[in-house]
Parts: sequence; C-alpha cells; structure tokens
Amino acid sequence: MNRRIDYYDDPEAPTANSMVPSVNVVIENQASEILMIRRSDNGNWAFPGGAIDLGESASQAAVRETKEESGIDCEVIDVVGIYTDPKHIILYTSNGEARQEFSIVLRARATGGQPTPSSESTDVRWVPRSELADLQMDRSMRRRIDHYLQKAATPHID
Repeated sequence: MNRRIDYYDDPEAPTANSMVPSVNVVIENQASEILMIRRSDNGNWAFPGGAIDLGESASQAAVRETKEESGIDCEVIDVVGIYTDPKHIILYTSNGEARQEFSIVLRARATGGQPTPSSESTDVRWVPRSELADLQMDRSMRRRIDHYLQKAATPHID
C-alpha cells in the first residue's frame, strides 16, 4: 500500500529531494463546523488539499483539490498562512519522494456539493470546533488549524 509518512525534526527522516507548492483549504459551514477529510494514505485527518499543478493558480488548485477529495464546491476568499518549515519532511513510499513542506493554507466558502469520500479520503465530515482536538492528525496540520482558529489579522508565514 502506498503511504505518506510525515517527519518533523527527526534524525531518521530521509533527506528532502523535492519541494512542491501545495494548498490546503479550510472551510467553515454556517454552524461553524470545519470541513475535514480522513486521508487514505495515512489515516490522519486534514484539511482538503494537494499539489498545485503546472498551469493552474493556487486558488484553482484549492477549488479542484477540495472537490476531488471532499465533494464540496468552494470559492477562495482569504489566505490563512504559508508553511515552508524545512524540518517537516513528507515521504511518499510509492516513489521515494521526500518532500519539504510547502503549503499555502487558504480559507474558502462552500458553494455547493455534499461531503463525499474519494480515493484520497476515507471519510469527509463537518467537524465541530470542540471536536477538532480529538482527531488524529499530523503536527503540521494541527498547527494550521490552531493558526486558523486564532483568527490573526495577518497570515502566518514560516
């Protein structure tokens, strides 16, 4: 089975051999619940998202990835932060790619669709804020959620 393994400041982590700009998308519904997916490659909960393909913008990638992974249509409305910590390495066992984190977290508004799992997500749901702490997720995703919930006046950048 192809897996994704996240390492943070770990001497056992492989040396990064790529950096691929990607997006994560945070969407709240009218009940202040946050759209979360359970990743099929590692079982962790996360915002929908993925790599920005050649020929598309960050906002186009955000809309496409959110629809593919969650079934939700959206429009991008703001930037939450940019995450480029070189201590965070993501290993993809399918091809040996060891990617240095580079994620732009965008806030979006749902415009349609229904939560629907895909080949990249085993579960999709609107999660109440009070239940976010109970979800299994990688440290980097937890940081992104925390930064979003802090509602800072300016985007987080590292």
